[in-house]
Amino acid sequence: MVSIVAVHSTARGPSLGGCRLWRYDDTRSAVRDALRLSRAMTYKSAVAGLPLGGGKGVIMAPEASVLARRGMRRALLLDFADTVDALGGAYVGAEDVGTSARDMHVIAEGTRHVAGLSRRRGGSGDPSPWTALGVETAIRVACARVFGSPELDGRTVAVAGLGSVGARLATACARAGAALLVSDIDPAKRDLADQLGARWLAPDALLAAPADVFAPCALGGVLDHHTVPRVGARIVAGAANNQLADDDLAERLRDRGVLWAPDFVVNAGGIINIAVELEPEGYDPRRARTRVREIGDTLGRILDAAAATGATPLAAATDLASRRLATAT
Repeated sequence: MVSIVAVHSTARGPSLGGCRLWRYDDTRSAVRDALRLSRAMTYKSAVAGLPLGGGKGVIMAPEASVLARRGMRRALLLDFADTVDALGGAYVGAEDVGTSARDMHVIAEGTRHVAGLSRRRGGSGDPSPWTALGVETAIRVACARVFGSPELDGRTVAVAGLGSVGARLATACARAGAALLVSDIDPAKRDLADQLGARWLAPDALLAAPADVFAPCALGGVLDHHTVPRVGARIVAGAANNQLADDDLAERLRDRGVLWAPDFVVNAGGIINIAVELEPEGYDPRRARTRVREIGDTLGRILDAAAATGATPLAAATDLASRRLATAT
């Protein structure tokens, strides 16, 4: 078992980031993922105006049959807790892909440098609803720019990935009156699609389907040199991290008339919620909701800057993050 923590240290405060339990082909792949994701978390914190650095924890998961052995998951989590504790507070871990609030309770047995515990344990609980709220807010801002109205009623929204965030986002869009197109690699998610009155498509077909909004909510890397020319939506805004395989794809999307809302701006709701938990006055969901909705204001400023300078939203968001990081060091 291998635990890896990557930290982007700044003078802003501890580096906050999720603990990802995932299968990797080798240690090099795990390290590369941790470094890539910690960089994204750094920019996410900076753009959101949080007094935090960015980090990411990775636990290399063994084969499923091994992980199913009694006590194996607990052993992995406690090994990760030892790694976190050795950093002395430079990194604070939270829930991420492959882990849950229950897992955070186990990690808390080995270190106090953990966030996202259940509300009954004094934490802020599952961050997924807050990430989904932030994505919905960003989608509305993008719709206002492209279509002249933030309303989702009558819009077609394509949601790729019906996990904990994607399912909540799809539900919110359906309640707002949007027509839904959805996909997931898990065929069992078709039950949710049926409940929402959504049209089920294969992932490749969903990407190219005519839609107003494409919301990638599965793992990142969905937009590469092969898929960008096939995007069928006018807006791309979703919860997935690292959606662009290469930064130059932001220009290709712009040249195609597609508004891509930078992922590290759009999906910051979870970390914003956890940051409220770390504030001296303690966690307050009302304060968290207000802060998460400010993602819309942040995205609006970024789109304004991009329009004024002729830059892509990615360049404008990166510039904002860089300026905030420069003032924090």
